[in-house]
This record gives sequence, structure tokens and C-alpha cells, in this order.
Amino acid sequence: MTRGARDESGVAQAAAPPGQGQGLRGAPYEDRSGPRVSSQGLPGWLDPVVEAVRTVRPTQLSRFLPPEDGRGRQSAVLILFGEGPRGPELLLMERAGSLRSHPGQPSFPGGALDPEDGDPHTVGPLRAALREAEEETGLDPAGVQLFGVLPRLYIPVSEFVVTPVLGWWRDPSPVGVVDPAETARVFTVPVADLTNPDHRVTAVHPSGHLGPAFTVESALVWGFTAGVIDRLLHFAGWEQPWDRSRQVPLDWRA
Repeated sequence: MTRGARDESGVAQAAAPPGQGQGLRGAPYEDRSGPRVSSQGLPGWLDPVVEAVRTVRPTQLSRFLPPEDGRGRQSAVLILFGEGPRGPELLLMERAGSLRSHPGQPSFPGGALDPEDGDPHTVGPLRAALREAEEETGLDPAGVQLFGVLPRLYIPVSEFVVTPVLGWWRDPSPVGVVDPAETARVFTVPVADLTNPDHRVTAVHPSGHLGPAFTVESALVWGFTAGVIDRLLHFAGWEQPWDRSRQVPLDWRA
């Protein structure tokens, strides 16, 4: 999939589901010292997301929090917002079916921290999120402005402690499958589709666990990724009422 120029000619109000962009505010972002977090120069429609990231508490995102005894493999994902022909969008990928952890599942780009990434409580997740996104989707990290970090969360089935890192795709680059052994597909999803009640369902895991899910771009987005998207939409004020009784069973081993 190739990303081209972004339409920044107009947007809906920030508290509503975003539409077309109205341009950037403030001075342009420049990354001269490696990964860092800055909200300077973001498009106005991202303001509710920035505020949500600033104020949200871990327990408002998930009931699965990192074990107090320190167990779990430190990792990071990149939640990357861009602007496409239909307005604001998110970058997602589909994991290869041969992977041991979460095979075939749509997800944010991301993976485990390497020792050279540094402190997992500071710069480590920033470096890991950008590196993994480049390895999995081919995006150019130089075009990504990191603007926020959510509290660390836990995925019990794979024992990953995940730091969600949020970014603005201020200078889009071509993306696609880099290694078929890791990634089956790379795609973008308009935020308008994620907020559309017709695309929202409740996923039913074989264990009986219920969770939010999205039917978008010929994919069922569920699990950790859908849970984070669901909470971001909610706390950004973009969520629309949807029928939680619409259930989709998961044919899933883990």
C-alpha cells in the first residue's frame, strides 16, 4: 500500500468524529535528537486525543495491568494517526498466520523492546515502537511525530507488557508488507469507519470473554488493539452509541 499526499483542506469539530483536516497549528515539528514526544504543530482534530492521553488512568483503559512482581516482556506499539482521502485514519497491520503470538490478528505495529532501546520506562518504548513499525510496515520513522504515551498495559495470553505510543504521520511514506513471515497485510482505517456504529460489534472469545471489536477493511479488529481503540474513541469524545448486543464469535485458539 502506498501512502501519498494528505488532504489538509478542512476538518470537523475536534470533539466530533474527525473528518477532513484543516491544516496544522503552531510551528513545524523537527526531530533532531532522536525519539521524543511533542504535541507542537499537531492538527486541531487531535486535541481531544492529546487531552485523553494526558488524563487517562490505567484502569480506565483495561482491567489487565502489568503484574506487580515485574513479570512480562516489555514491548511497545505505535498508534499512528494520519490523514487520507477520507480524513483522519489509523495505520494497522495483520500479523502473519505462522507467528506464535496472536497469529493472523489485526494489530498496531509493534513488538518487544531490545536491550539497546534503553529504559523501558522512558525512551525505550519510543525507540521500539518506531523500529518495529519500520520493520513491519516499511514506514519512514523520520516522518512520524510522537505526541503521547499511554500507561503500560498487559496481555495475559502472551505475557507482554505493552506501552502504547501515539504518533502523527506528518510526512507520510510508502508502507506495505516487509517480511511475510511477520506481516500478512498493512492497511489504514478511516477513523470515521471506526466510529460508525454499523462497524461495531462485541467479540465473543471461546473462553467467554466479551470485548469490543470493529468490522473494517475486510478485517475483524478485536482483542488488545480493539480495546485500546475503543477507549481512545471514548475518551476523545468521538464514540457514537452502538449496539453491544451484536455479537461475533471468535474461532481462536489463544
